[in-house]
Amino acid sequence: MKNLLYFILLITLSACNEDKSSETITKSEATQDEALKLNGTWEMVGYYNYVNNKITDSFQPNLGYRQVKMYTDQKVMWSKNVPSDSTEWFGYGSYKADDNELIETLEYGSEMMRKIIDEKQEFKYELMLEKNKFSQIEVDDDGHRLYSENYKRIE
Repeated sequence: MKNLLYFILLITLSACNEDKSSETITKSEATQDEALKLNGTWEMVGYYNYVNNKITDSFQPNLGYRQVKMYTDQKVMWSKNVPSDSTEWFGYGSYKADDNELIETLEYGSEMMRKIIDEKQEFKYELMLEKNKFSQIEVDDDGHRLYSENYKRIE
């Protein structure tokens, strides 16, 4: 009888330990998955120019310039403030992102952006995504990198 109770207790304890370890793995995996999503708020911190797919120069936005993007699971919205320009710049739409590509499809935007959207609604970029930063890289028809906008996560 003692052996039977001891055996049942041993099985119960080992089952509890297995559940906890699988729960820990699941939480860890979820954290990794979230870390590599665009969901959140991002601020542009600089640009790169490319020649022959290599960075040839980099620069930061001018003083007072600010561009922010916000991503949810399916939507993107961005705005840009250029102090020397009274033109408003913002856009809203949907997006798709995978390991190395970002496609934004804009539905509407500011007056200046609407003129661009009338001619082109879909914007494709090469995507380089890390936990707290990403770059969207403009690529020409031949697959050559032209320039990138570089962002850091602010929320």
